[in-house]
Amino acid sequence: MTERHGASTGVVRGTGAGGAGGSGRIDKRRAILDAAFVVFARRGYAGACVKEIAAEAGVAKPTVYNHLTDKENLFRRAMEATADAVAEENLAVLDRLRTPGDDLEAALDDVAFRLLKVCRGERAGALRWLTHAQVAEFPDLVVAVQERTAVRVADALADRLARLTLAGRLRAGDPAHAAEQLLSLLTGPLELRSRLGTRPISTAEARAIAERAVRTFLRAHATGD
Repeated sequence: MTERHGASTGVVRGTGAGGAGGSGRIDKRRAILDAAFVVFARRGYAGACVKEIAAEAGVAKPTVYNHLTDKENLFRRAMEATADAVAEENLAVLDRLRTPGDDLEAALDDVAFRLLKVCRGERAGALRWLTHAQVAEFPDLVVAVQERTAVRVADALADRLARLTLAGRLRAGDPAHAAEQLLSLLTGPLELRSRLGTRPISTAEARAIAERAVRTFLRAHATGD
């Protein structure tokens, strides 16, 4: 696989080994996984080599093997760790809906835009690209990444929408379906306008996508109060 230009430096940086004892081992493993994701995003799976990953992490090549066994395991663990990190970013955004305030539409606008901001980020974009690029070789990894990202985010959003329904701010219905609809209204136009991540989307475009998604969602789910 050839190098993927545009995903070489800004995705995530290796943090170095650092630390001592048990916490040092955890920090070193984290640094290796961070560095591995940078290199895989830069080179693709086939083009990446453990030597470059070790250099990116600031450790010796044998240290990488001691922690992660082989290149395939390194790739899987790096993808899973990055998926967890992207999901945590999204879950932090959804916390805004725990206390949306009096203006629910404004709160949803804010959440929708910030979710798109995460999705537009280099790390999330590289994660999608690597997942799709390796679907033939690692089909199970698609499931693992989706479970850690899309499924977790959809479940958390469904929980927030269920709470809003109980508070009388949204119509009664299936919150899981409502969450799926809102996320689809966001990610569908984003993927189309960005040409599957190959074209940058401006802040203004992202905000417009978010606002249209929320308007459509509220027409279907708002109580009308």
